[in-house]
Amino acid sequence: MAGTAGTPGTPRVLRAMNDRAALDLLLEHGPLSRTRIGKLTGLSKPTASQLLARLEAAGLVLATGTSEGRPGPSAQLYSVNPAAAHAAGLDVNPGRIRAAVADITGRTVGEYELPTPGRRPARPVVQQVTEALDGAVKAGGLARDDVHRLVIGTPGAFDPGTGRLRYASHLPGWHSPTLLDELAAALPMPVEYENDVNLVAIAEQRLGAARGHGDFVLLWNQEGLGAALVLGGRLHRGWTGGAGEVGFLPVPGTPLVRQVTKANSGGYQELAGSQAVPKLARELGIEDVPTGPYTETAATLVADAADHATGPHRELLRTYATRLATGLASLVSVLDPELVVLSGTSLTAGGEVLRALVQAELEELAAARPRLVVGDVREHPVLRGALESALATTRDEVFDTSR
Repeated sequence: MAGTAGTPGTPRVLRAMNDRAALDLLLEHGPLSRTRIGKLTGLSKPTASQLLARLEAAGLVLATGTSEGRPGPSAQLYSVNPAAAHAAGLDVNPGRIRAAVADITGRTVGEYELPTPGRRPARPVVQQVTEALDGAVKAGGLARDDVHRLVIGTPGAFDPGTGRLRYASHLPGWHSPTLLDELAAALPMPVEYENDVNLVAIAEQRLGAARGHGDFVLLWNQEGLGAALVLGGRLHRGWTGGAGEVGFLPVPGTPLVRQVTKANSGGYQELAGSQAVPKLARELGIEDVPTGPYTETAATLVADAADHATGPHRELLRTYATRLATGLASLVSVLDPELVVLSGTSLTAGGEVLRALVQAELEELAAARPRLVVGDVREHPVLRGALESALATTRDEVFDTSR
């Protein structure tokens, strides 16, 4: 039927396209005047004025002050209304749930961390999730119903066919076949679930080292060794959500690991995972290897090694780089990505020194020659990716003025 909201080329659709373009510009540039919005969108002054009046009436923009310091009369400035909607993200691992809420502009307004120690959860997972979310919501001065959408990041992935979590046997309490239904019943907003490393890739693609790149691999090494695959600008998740579970990859240099799902490990994890770094340091005769969680120990050792030009510390870094490149060679030989982003504390701790060593080794082991970079998003990258994912969908819904 001609003239409906969804018909391309109709005035309503064209207005909605202009509205969205203006909102995206305001998100990118901050407060803008009517004249500046008109120049950036190519709209006439009267049309830009009508657009801003429409968005202001819809509660999507606010008049936020006037321009100063320029010749001539001051101009009214407009910004996206931060309270137009809120989105939330959760980062789940075996020891804690980290939660945050952001307003529609992307500014984090509330954060909360819920410890979840032990191999058996003291409280049901649904209660843990709601408590973590409510903590962040309260910290932001909001109510649970104010959250438009929630994205939860976990190790592994929920199988789209069965709804069960796979590839993460170390995450207690999250393997019930009814868990997703229970969470849907307990939470008032739409909930999405994503692999934690995929969320790091989203954060790097939107905010960090992979901005502007449509084809890249992100290698993550922290609690576990994993990868995210972005092809043609989109995450590749695989048939069961297991694409990127490279820790299970058989590689030279370590015995074959059989029954990998029961062992929750594989050849590449055993060769180059964070837990292998302290063992390698001891084998090389490095004294005073730190004690404590292996992720923190590995990051400390790698950072120390990057500061040494010779001796066992530099040998540690070279060997570690060779191990990392061994698994990466298989990935880049098949995928031929434009870029490889190194992320997770066991990689970023080595900085440019480790990156250069891995790059040199990879060029010896693989025919493809992607550029390696160190990830830029260092503070809670899983959580940041969850927020960015939730915000993208929320903006698509809230900023759609064609309805």
